[in-house]
Amino acid sequence: MSSAWNASDVTPDGAAWLASAGTYPRSTRALWEERPGAPVVLPCGSVFDMVSAPAMFGRRMLDRLWDDGPGSGPVAEFRGRMLLFAAPGTAQRLPALLEWEEWGGRDSRETNRTHAVPPLLCHGTGDAVTVPAPSESTSPDRCASRWLVAPDTRQPWLPGPEVLLWAAVRAARSGVRISIFPPADQDAKVYDVSRRR
Repeated sequence: MSSAWNASDVTPDGAAWLASAGTYPRSTRALWEERPGAPVVLPCGSVFDMVSAPAMFGRRMLDRLWDDGPGSGPVAEFRGRMLLFAAPGTAQRLPALLEWEEWGGRDSRETNRTHAVPPLLCHGTGDAVTVPAPSESTSPDRCASRWLVAPDTRQPWLPGPEVLLWAAVRAARSGVRISIFPPADQDAKVYDVSRRR
């Protein structure tokens, strides 16, 4: 890899970690030696899983992780989506946790909440994702693909499904006003409790 590294670039150890996800890690590293600005498609499931969110919501999740939580693993932005690298198994477990939290409930009374919470795409075993080039300095299309938190070690910490659920719930709450009171039922009887004896 190039000896001139930028802070937003992937380190050689980070590139080795990313390449280890592929079937032919040496080929991936050789490609990056020749073309450090080349994005690459890597399989999910063994080295990392991926949680993809719309850019604005993903940014709020990332803010929650860094401001109030444990931080994040590597994070990239690709074609208007935030790609949060997660521990293997997250893609299988996170959707069930989101369902348990009633994420995107089908109840029409929850329309304000559900429209503010976008679907999270979980990529795990059997899926592949495009990751940005290890070096942004030579990438011709920086706007479509870039690292926000570049991999810098051979064994980066990766959040699991519980941490990402926590961040998603906090991000949703920061984006919409949530009341502890349910919406008024128009057909319900209203009782004046001040008239109690």
